[in-house]
Amino acid sequence: MSKEEFPVSETLKVIDGKTLFKSDKWWSAVVALESFGRKQICIYLWQKAEEKWKRRQKFVVRGKTQWTEIEEAVEKLLPRLTGEPQFQMKEV
Repeated sequence: MSKEEFPVSETLKVIDGKTLFKSDKWWSAVVALESFGRKQICIYLWQKAEEKWKRRQKFVVRGKTQWTEIEEAVEKLLPRLTGEPQFQMKEV
């Protein structure tokens, strides 16, 4: 993916990552990393302040099961963005 250096904590080991969006003030990326012996995927949002990137949001995906749940929920909601036929959400 990318050889770009992501502004994550020095205690984290970056395995790989991909920038989703980057401007002069905002940067979002998906980063695979290792934290205290555990691998995880994080979605970051940073904002540039005083010439340094500051983390504003971080969302962690810890495994395939969690990702599948997220993916299914997003897929069910996507029609609401495009005006496609509505659906009935199942209560969990």
